Amino acid sequence: MTDVRVRFPPSPTGYLHIGSARTALLNWLWAKKNNGKLILRIEDTDAERSTQKSIEGIIDGLQWLGLDWDEGPYFQTEFAENHCKAADQLLESGHAYKCFCTKEELEKKREAAKAAKKEFGYDGTCRNLSSEEAAEKEAAGLASVIRFKVPELEGSLVYHDEVLGTIKRAYDDIEDFVIVRSNGKPLYMLCNVVDDIRDRITHIIRGQDHMSNTTRQVLLYQALDAPLPVFAHMPLTLDLQKRKISKRSHGELVSVQFYREKGFIPWALCNFLALLGWNPGTEQEIFSREELIEVFTLDRISKVNSVFNHQKGNPKFFTDPKLISINEQYLRSMDISVLAELVKQDFIEQGIWDDAYEGEQKEWFLSTLDLIRDRFHTVRDFATLGRAYFADDYAVEDKPLKKNVLKYPDLTTWMPMLSERFDGLDDFNKETSEETVRALATELDIKPGILINGMRTVLTGQLAGPGMFDILMALGQERVVQRLSNIDHLYEE
Repeated sequence: MTDVRVRFPPSPTGYLHIGSARTALLNWLWAKKNNGKLILRIEDTDAERSTQKSIEGIIDGLQWLGLDWDEGPYFQTEFAENHCKAADQLLESGHAYKCFCTKEELEKKREAAKAAKKEFGYDGTCRNLSSEEAAEKEAAGLASVIRFKVPELEGSLVYHDEVLGTIKRAYDDIEDFVIVRSNGKPLYMLCNVVDDIRDRITHIIRGQDHMSNTTRQVLLYQALDAPLPVFAHMPLTLDLQKRKISKRSHGELVSVQFYREKGFIPWALCNFLALLGWNPGTEQEIFSREELIEVFTLDRISKVNSVFNHQKGNPKFFTDPKLISINEQYLRSMDISVLAELVKQDFIEQGIWDDAYEGEQKEWFLSTLDLIRDRFHTVRDFATLGRAYFADDYAVEDKPLKKNVLKYPDLTTWMPMLSERFDGLDDFNKETSEETVRALATELDIKPGILINGMRTVLTGQLAGPGMFDILMALGQERVVQRLSNIDHLYEE
C-alpha cells in the first residue's frame, strides 16, 4: 500500500476558524491512523488578502490544538514556476488553449443567457483557434487567459468519493475553465493540483463546498498524467439558520483563538470537532487522542451537514452546549498534573502565578485545583470564579452578596468574632473549625447556616462551591482569619 500522505492547505486570509480546524483534525487523524504524513501548505496566492499575521495565527492555532505536521509549512507562492510549467505543458499537449475573449464580450453573452433563462457557460469561442489565428491576436496585443479544454465526450466523468460514493458529472455540463489569468498568474484550480502532485498526496479530505472544484481537478490530474488521490468530502458545518459557518458571517465566535481565550481545553475542542459530521458508530463521545486515532475511519464521516449551535443567548460562552459539556468532562476528570499545566499558563497571563506552586506549595496547589474543579466549565474559571483561592483581589458576586451578607448587617460583628476564635485554635482543622462555627451560632441564637453562607461569600465571593470546611482548609488559617476580621467594606455602596 502506498504510504498515506495528506495535506492541510489553509488560505492565510484571516484567523483559523473551527471549520478549517476540523479539516486539519480529520487529516491529522487519518495520517496518524496510517502512520502517514501530514503536510502543511499555506496557499498564499491571494496577495491582496494574505497576511503574515494570518499565517502566524494559523500555525499558532494548530500548535495549540496539538495538531502537529510532518512536512512544511510550504508556501504556494514559492512554487509559481512549477504552476506555470504545468500550464505550458497543458498547452503543448493540447489540453488547454489561449482564450482572447474580453470581459465585455463574456458579459454580453452572460446577459443574453440570463434573458433566455439559460445557465451561462463559456461557449468555446476560442477553443479551436488555429495557431496562426492565436498568433495574430497576440501580435495585435490582445490579452488572453489560458482555459482547460474539457474533453468532448459523451456520458459522464466518474470518480469515487470515500464519503459520498460514486460521483458523476456529465461532460456537457463542464465548461472550459480558466487556469491562468491574463496577467500570467495561475489560478487556485491548477496550483492546488500541481502542488498535490508534487507533494505526492494520496488522500484529499476536505469540505463538500469543494465538490464543484473536484470534477475539474480530476480532469487536470488526467491531463497531467498523474494518479488520482482518494477523495473524501466532509459535510459542511452550519449554524442554527442552516448557514455555512464562516469568518465573514460569524466573526470571532467561530475562531479557534476565541476558545483559547475563553479557557477551553485544546483536546476537548478537537474531540468536539471530530464529532461534527463524524461518528464512531457507538455511544461513546469522550475520546483520548489515542482512542480517536484508533477508531477513526473515513467511512464513518457523515453525508449530512452538521450544526454548530453557537448560542448568542449565552452571555458567557456563546457556543455549542455540547462543546461546553465535553470541556467540563475533561476538566473534571483529566490528570490533575496536566490540568495544573493548563492553569499555570492562564495564571501567568492573568498575573497571578506563583512559582511556589511548583515548589513548596505544589501539593497544596494540586489539591486545591482538585477541590474546586467540579463546578467549573473552563480553565479560565480558576482565575475568575476560583480566584479567591489564589489571590486576595477577587470579586464578590452580587447574588450571594445580597442573599448571604447584606441581608444580615450583624455579620459585621459576627464575622470578626469568628475570626478571633479561628485565630485562637491551636489545631485548625475541619472538625475544630466546624465546632467553632456551630458553638458561636448557638451563643448568638442563630442558625449555623447564616454564618456558613456568610463565610462562603466573604471568603470566596461565590454562592456555591465545595464544602465550607474544605474551603477553610484550602484557604488556610491565616488567610481565613484575615478575611473575616473586617467585612465592613462589603456594605459600602
